[in-house]
Amino acid sequence: MNSKYQSPLERIEPPFWYADMHNKELQIMFYGENIGKNFVETVEKGIIITVTKTENPNFLFVTINVKWKHAKEIVFIFKQNNKTVFTQKYNIRQRRELSSERKGFDSSDVIYLIMPDRFANGNGENTNDKNTTEKYNRELPGGRHGGDLNGITKHLDYIKSTGATAIWNTPVCEDNEAEFSYHTYAQSDVYRVDPRFGTNEDYVRLSAELHKRDMKLIHDYVTNHWGLQHWMVQDPPTLDWINTFEIYTETNHKRTTVIDVNAAKIDRQQCIEGWFVPTMPDLNMGSPLVLKYLTQNAIWWIEYVNLDGLRIDTFNYAEPLQMVKWTNAIMAEYPNFNMVGEITQRNHGILAYWQKDSKTGEIHDFNSNLPSVMDFSLCDALQLVFNEDDGCWDRGMTRVYDSLTFDFLYPNVNNLMIFAENHDSKRLNYCYNHDLQKYKLAMVTLATVRGIPQVYYGSEIGMGGDQYIGDADIRQDFPGGWEGDINNAFDPESRTDIQNEYFNFTSKLFHWRQTKAVIHFGKTTHYIPQDNIYVYFRYNETEAIMVVINNNTETRTVPTIRFKENLENYITGFCVFSAQSLELKNDLAVEGKSFLILELS
Repeated sequence: MNSKYQSPLERIEPPFWYADMHNKELQIMFYGENIGKNFVETVEKGIIITVTKTENPNFLFVTINVKWKHAKEIVFIFKQNNKTVFTQKYNIRQRRELSSERKGFDSSDVIYLIMPDRFANGNGENTNDKNTTEKYNRELPGGRHGGDLNGITKHLDYIKSTGATAIWNTPVCEDNEAEFSYHTYAQSDVYRVDPRFGTNEDYVRLSAELHKRDMKLIHDYVTNHWGLQHWMVQDPPTLDWINTFEIYTETNHKRTTVIDVNAAKIDRQQCIEGWFVPTMPDLNMGSPLVLKYLTQNAIWWIEYVNLDGLRIDTFNYAEPLQMVKWTNAIMAEYPNFNMVGEITQRNHGILAYWQKDSKTGEIHDFNSNLPSVMDFSLCDALQLVFNEDDGCWDRGMTRVYDSLTFDFLYPNVNNLMIFAENHDSKRLNYCYNHDLQKYKLAMVTLATVRGIPQVYYGSEIGMGGDQYIGDADIRQDFPGGWEGDINNAFDPESRTDIQNEYFNFTSKLFHWRQTKAVIHFGKTTHYIPQDNIYVYFRYNETEAIMVVINNNTETRTVPTIRFKENLENYITGFCVFSAQSLELKNDLAVEGKSFLILELS
């Protein structure tokens, strides 16, 4: 069907959809000058459910019944005064086979966290883009450095060689802020990969290449805010699309007010509705149109790119009951999927509140349905503990022990994301002044306790950085990611000796972990640290692992009689790193700032 008038539509979102989805209703947003003045119908009758016009005549929200199991083309007819003005085709694509049954990441995985702008430049032609403001300037610490999706794709074999089985990229959608746009948390178009990272097709290719290697892709999603330059912030569909105030109001960042039974309403409201920073307007998820838009956007990326998980930024800044609806809708489409929320809290009771089926949420009759949360408490411990040579009441290895004593609060401890650093924290190697032994102790802990380990790009070659100098210091470029870099740490022949020491240890540790279901899903018994020595066991019905961490600077002898309840069925322990067999009836000698990982038999 042709129209005698050119279509005034500038955007259609989602740009296409999929057949045979669990939710049979689709909200399509049509955007163009005065598009709202049109009447809309379809050639095939009975498809449109509702048409919503808003205060802004440039928008039409059309909800349709997506009842088909196979691909289909829909033709929309836009009319004025009973006359056709133009027509618009819309495609319903075929889903991948078994798409709804996709399995998300879990505790058998090791997640490699990447900031795409700082990892590798795989395509020199997209370092600048005529339609985005900030230009390439690698000399500016907080500028755009030119890393992109092709750079990641070209180095997937390297990432796999670290022992990682999944990658989590910080957001890849367009961020058109004039400064600091490299982190892409102030997004300006959530249906488009930032052109300085590449194209949407590049993102699909990255996912496909990961899956060829039996690896997974986790997409960083932001529900709470967009960037000030987002085109819908510049031309809002409704007056309440974003939360606004007579005077600019920033969130108080007191996320405890969201669940505090004693919190003043004004404090809770400011936390939820205040802007994250002046360049990040707060989305009003209380609006059904906004909620539906964000829900469909997340599902669209999962289908289109074939994602294996989501990491949700600032999960507990948005209105909790609306986030429940958002999470429920995604998990209904993908029952075996996994999503981890950023809950930047150190209190275990608060962290546990946000995990699916938490008992601590019962006071509010609340269940987030969020499968996983990030364990910030353990992260804090891992950044301190190995500098504490004294093992007094609440220092040294007791920090890790104490953190794990709160596991009873969590509905699923194996589905906690655990980490020693990320893109918002001090670098682990900075915390430990580039002491390789201390790095090893942190990684051993991360690799052997319960949960899903997340490592941060570059730490496996000794990269450091201090968050108090500035974010750019903890987000430095990976050496070798740019043509002309003197040190290419992707190549073992080009690495320095110390870089290879870091890498070889990390790779061996996490490759070993890949083979150990007892670590992925086993139970834990740990013993109160004595003399700054922490001993714990991971076990299931068929296998057991003993971990001994000596946080003293000198060698210590560890009597094994104390651990009889875990050792009574075992005679020897095979030492993973020294390849020696140790008699468990004998005391164990452990060098200073060192460890033993023993496979029991």
